[in-house]
Amino acid sequence: MEFSSKLLEKAVDEMSQLPGVGKRTALRLVLHLLGQPKENTLQLAEALSTMRNDIKFCKNCNNISDTDLCEICSNPNRVEDVICVVEDIRDVMAIENTSSFKGLYHVLGGKISPMDGVGPNDLNIEPLVQKAREGKIKELIFALGSTMEGDTTNFYIYKQIQEFNITTSTIARGISVGNELEYTDEITLGRSIINRIPFETSLKS
Repeated sequence: MEFSSKLLEKAVDEMSQLPGVGKRTALRLVLHLLGQPKENTLQLAEALSTMRNDIKFCKNCNNISDTDLCEICSNPNRVEDVICVVEDIRDVMAIENTSSFKGLYHVLGGKISPMDGVGPNDLNIEPLVQKAREGKIKELIFALGSTMEGDTTNFYIYKQIQEFNITTSTIARGISVGNELEYTDEITLGRSIINRIPFETSLKS
């Protein structure tokens, strides 16, 4: 792809780094921004810069937040000793949209995947085990996607907390195997949270 401007080429190269955005789509987006009033583009750039510089991770659950404690963890109406384990913020948003869960979350930041070089130490697992050790968890709900990596991560965490007096459950398998939570419709996901099953039962299935 030939460019008449190095500045344009640089912008397209950077835009094409986004997931699912190829060079042609990146060019279309950049040209769209060029066609907008300069203030609009500057507002977008400022919003991205502010987000990148000022975004925080909740010190309790590792969710993305504007403050040290996210709005969910700071809500006094949430059930503090029921923890839902998810991969990332997209899963938190998906479950919150169902209005079916009133506990707190624990965001791992990924799943165990030896093929991708991701091990337990690369994830936010130890703080969760520490909460279990301190008796802060009554029930732990595994809500990772129904993939090999998700099941491996669930089982690893289960083994780490098995010695503690904690009820472990997993979302019901109304969700197709291999599906990610963010692509599941709200009704199915909400029912899977409400109809969760003991984790030990899922190991036998």
